Amino acid sequence: MYSRISPLEESKDGFVTSRTNQSRVPHRMLQFLVLFLVMCVTFSVVSVYLIRHFGAQNIVAATGLKTNIFQCVEEANTSLARWTKAPSNLLHTMSDKELFWLASLVPRRKEYPFTRVPKIAFMFLTKGPLPLAPLWERFFSGHDRRYSIYIHSLPSFVPNFPSSSVFYKRQIPSEVAEWGKMSMCDAERRLLANALLDVSNEWFVLLSESCIPLYNFSVIYHYIKKSKYSFIGAFDDPGPFGRGRYNYMMAPEVEISHWRKGSQWFEINRKLAIYIVEDTTFYPKFTDFCKPACYVDEHYFPTMLTIRAPNMLANRSVTWTDWSRGGAHPATFGRGDITEEFMKKIYEGGECLYNDRNSSVCVLFARKFAPSTLEPLLLLAPKVLGF
Repeated sequence: MYSRISPLEESKDGFVTSRTNQSRVPHRMLQFLVLFLVMCVTFSVVSVYLIRHFGAQNIVAATGLKTNIFQCVEEANTSLARWTKAPSNLLHTMSDKELFWLASLVPRRKEYPFTRVPKIAFMFLTKGPLPLAPLWERFFSGHDRRYSIYIHSLPSFVPNFPSSSVFYKRQIPSEVAEWGKMSMCDAERRLLANALLDVSNEWFVLLSESCIPLYNFSVIYHYIKKSKYSFIGAFDDPGPFGRGRYNYMMAPEVEISHWRKGSQWFEINRKLAIYIVEDTTFYPKFTDFCKPACYVDEHYFPTMLTIRAPNMLANRSVTWTDWSRGGAHPATFGRGDITEEFMKKIYEGGECLYNDRNSSVCVLFARKFAPSTLEPLLLLAPKVLGF
């Protein structure tokens, strides 16, 4: 009888003991968690207090700690790369006033404390897509460190360049630009200002979606690099479409003897680009007193730069256009126009001065080429354009 009861009692005692132990474990864990939370809260409060009163970097220095997070923050805020590295994202929320102010900052020392490879900023002023992009892709191939690209299009345009394209994410914050009005010059200034944020950009070329390069990249790069002058047309036209557009209300900042006319498409160096972006003297005069039939994009930059830096101008453009057909706009060329003979006429267009010497190489780019010209241009490029 006892032998049957004993195992049952032992089993019952064992069951009771097990339940007692299980009830104690959760209670101890709860105590541990509460203690841990109290310590975390205390540490957080103390940390916040110390950082607010002594600063994060001082706390780190005092404790002898140097975490990777603090190191990254410190390097991002204090290293030279913060000021010399090109912006990785061209989209920003700055107003034009803020952008122009930032782009106008100039170092006083001429020497650079880092290895600087001067670049050409290719600035595309467009309405939307770049139909000749494949030709430009081939032109830029293999020259990554010597150029940068900026695109000003209509604000409503959504680009669809693949991530492998040189034009991928190269759009800047844009506004509507109307031909012949100050909004066109605003767009050009906006392009210059964004390009000036990259300290390595030394030369700035304004192009449209209908422009093509006439030589390979190396030829154009060295032509611009070795020139003593910037290429912008600025001539004194005494006729009705020159001085006839001058308004005497622009004096004394702009006298009629300063009045100049030139092509919209230019190449300028960094110093002249800063002159254009920082200008607050001539801009109001042209805004108020140069309205159609005074086309401000033909007069503002040529006149202002003639006043500020006449000895730095070549007084000619390096972008070829055909005005032989007459009218307010130059000729547009289609697929059937693209032949070796046609291209030869562009290259043999005449002579000019290059560094004060006669030269037969006078233009580096040409326009206006319709989208239909892409295929024949790609076929001719290796033999005629050199790329």
